[in-house]
Amino acid sequence: MDKQIQQLVEMGATVPQARAALHKYKDVMQAAERIFDGEFAHIHDQGGSVPEDYVDYESDFEPQPMTREVDPYAGIFFSKDRREEVIEVEEEAEFVTLPESQEPIKLMTQGEWMKGCPEGNEQSFLFALYDYLCNGNCPCPQGCGFKVPRKKCDFFPLFSEFPSYTEHLRAIIKRSCPTCNIEFCFACGEMVNTANNRPSASSGDTSLFHCSNMQGVILGVGLAMLEATFAEQRQQLICNGNQGPQRSKSNKKRKLHAHSTPTGDDEESDSYYASFSMGRKAKGGTGYAGDQREDTSGQLEAQAQQRVKDGKIGSLLSRIRVYLPSLRRHGGALTSDYMVHPTALAHLRRRFNYLCSTLLRNDSLTDMSDRSVLYFELFEWLETISNHEALASMMAMPIMVVSSVKSVAPKKAVHGKTIIRERAIIYEGSAGPRELLEAIVIQARAAIKGLEGMKSSDPEEEMTEEQKRMTAKGKGKAKEPSPSLDDENEKLLAFCRRILTTADAIDRSLRETKGDAFVDRLHASLPKILTSSTFDHISVRTGGTEEERKKAYLDWAMQVRFEYCDLTVASPDTDVNASVPHYKFYFNNEARMIANSDFPKRSLAIAKELAVLTTNLPVSWDSSVFLRVDENRVDIIKALIIGPEGTPFLFDIFLGPTYNHTPPSVKYMTTNGGKYRFNPNLYADGKVCLSLLGTWSGPGWISGRSTLLQVLVSIQSMILCDEPYLNEPGWANAGGTSQSKAYSANVRRMVVKTAMLGYLKNPPEPFGDVIRTHYRLKADVVIAQLDRWLASDDGRQTTGDSAQPLGKCDATSSSNGFKKDVEEMQSLLRQLQDGTFQY
Repeated sequence: MDKQIQQLVEMGATVPQARAALHKYKDVMQAAERIFDGEFAHIHDQGGSVPEDYVDYESDFEPQPMTREVDPYAGIFFSKDRREEVIEVEEEAEFVTLPESQEPIKLMTQGEWMKGCPEGNEQSFLFALYDYLCNGNCPCPQGCGFKVPRKKCDFFPLFSEFPSYTEHLRAIIKRSCPTCNIEFCFACGEMVNTANNRPSASSGDTSLFHCSNMQGVILGVGLAMLEATFAEQRQQLICNGNQGPQRSKSNKKRKLHAHSTPTGDDEESDSYYASFSMGRKAKGGTGYAGDQREDTSGQLEAQAQQRVKDGKIGSLLSRIRVYLPSLRRHGGALTSDYMVHPTALAHLRRRFNYLCSTLLRNDSLTDMSDRSVLYFELFEWLETISNHEALASMMAMPIMVVSSVKSVAPKKAVHGKTIIRERAIIYEGSAGPRELLEAIVIQARAAIKGLEGMKSSDPEEEMTEEQKRMTAKGKGKAKEPSPSLDDENEKLLAFCRRILTTADAIDRSLRETKGDAFVDRLHASLPKILTSSTFDHISVRTGGTEEERKKAYLDWAMQVRFEYCDLTVASPDTDVNASVPHYKFYFNNEARMIANSDFPKRSLAIAKELAVLTTNLPVSWDSSVFLRVDENRVDIIKALIIGPEGTPFLFDIFLGPTYNHTPPSVKYMTTNGGKYRFNPNLYADGKVCLSLLGTWSGPGWISGRSTLLQVLVSIQSMILCDEPYLNEPGWANAGGTSQSKAYSANVRRMVVKTAMLGYLKNPPEPFGDVIRTHYRLKADVVIAQLDRWLASDDGRQTTGDSAQPLGKCDATSSSNGFKKDVEEMQSLLRQLQDGTFQY
């Protein structure tokens, strides 16, 4: 066992870890995999001394039960807050001329082979394999003395095409001993017995599946080629974008007709293709002008180029996937499918995760379905990985991504020939593959809900004789079959179902390979679309510090920002059409009129909208958007937008029969029964004045391009602003004036009475839990804010329309009732904090 222990130690394990792993698993490769998975992470070698919980498994000592609990998945479900700093080396490129190529071929350096690896154990595995295949000799396994020297150009040439690389390996992998007349593998040195090939094995040459060393090097080089090709395409997109027309600088003044940016950072040039990004979301259409014609020149050509690029990446993925270990290989599993090299997981976590995370961060299902060739191949990879016990852990592991790079002064190698650059790379944890896939799953479910049309919330009942006679084509049937979807709808629906099938297949495989406990723990960390009945708002802790409170608020808001719920209300006794539900909703009549209608184009538009809204609603400590969609009528929506200074405002939204050819219908509901106008753009009768909705002059809605998310963020960021007086036409330059201050003071009095005190005492459904939790988590901030508002109040009487002349000042601020409202609100906030609030 000493030799095997030494092997594991060279791979990065400690002696106690090596002994414990070998005692349990016997086989050195399986022991290495389990050590790498973190199963023996609790066994430490502290300065050569034996830890208290370590037992020498070669002795006769009877081990005692360990007193402390050990997490068997500590090496897998590590925190996304983890940071690792690694020194990476970039060496001068080496080139070599090979017989099968007329051009010099670049060799993969050790620095390139090790690139992107922050894990100590992985580094040991990678270094050991690279060193083994680059140096020394491969002796005849019979011990006759015949040796074949290994060189870097044997296993590490970077051909321009992956098939050229595999053909090169096939030409060199089998070596013959002239003395013993046997063939042996150049990668592992073991004898190749072609006579024992199983009939069930995959057809064709299986020489590249002979050993785990071949598997490790093929995956490493192949995925490096994939990463380089993918990065090159992304860089081409950036360059092309930089060469295009210069973007006009945004106007610093607030304009209500400007479209908002739903998601993403300021740097759009980092995106891969139009909607792909690395760690960023794609922008959603800033600056589209409704009175301008969109320039579509070159669009078809660009789409054709994208298809070619996607086909190239998809083909390369398919070719490399052949060499992934798979016990379900067509024709039967091969040697390397059972003996998985420890570097296989390292390669996937470094190289494949770069592409995987980039593609899965796409927030456009339509874009993904258009690239189905690429995404279907990605799904095949994820399913293959989850099918093998040695690789399945990767699905739960957070992806380590580069957060910062610090260059170190160039150095020269020992012989003064090769220039070496060192860089200090800091890696941070981010969402793992299964978690990223779940965000796509949520979008797919939302899209399917929209595509499948509106269904009645009541159980189906047999039609009455009267209804049958009134139905021309009823002929005794309770319901006509739904009309077939058009091609575009079918395409998106099929793609969404494939996403759900992939997620289900991965989870089934993980249960088989890793067990129920593993999958249950994985699912507990996945993003979810919750319902008010399943989420415990009261259990959300406020935290002791401001930073903890902000984190708790963001975590809570991210979980509850989008929900499906029942928005129906009981039908009145006088209703002659009681079979169609009623809704507590401003547009109830309009919604009921089209209850049994089907609009395929509208269904497609809603499906796309829901897919984006489920995971992209903006939330922050200062301002957030919460959405509630009827579980059976996804065209019926209620929005609660938290405006500046933490004030909630309610809106009813209806996606009508011509949506999204026309904008949605939006009604502002926080009006104190039609008495209060809080903003120049929010009327007391509920009208929302915004050019995007066609209710104000300026660039408006673009059919097929503008989105509900743009409307929501426009209201959130441009209408619900800190100084609403400036939204009034002609007053944009009056910031800080006495008129603006008086306007804001009047708005605050209305806000406290209606949007704060009124909503906390009688919250609008279905946002009761959201409003109470919002105020509980921000109680200290709101209490202090109310003190400032009271101190700065001008004492005037509250006017329903702040634009009208205001009354005379009262220095005490008591006669207008503002002080009383503030004190009552502060009292309720303290009750929320101490748990005495009466729900």
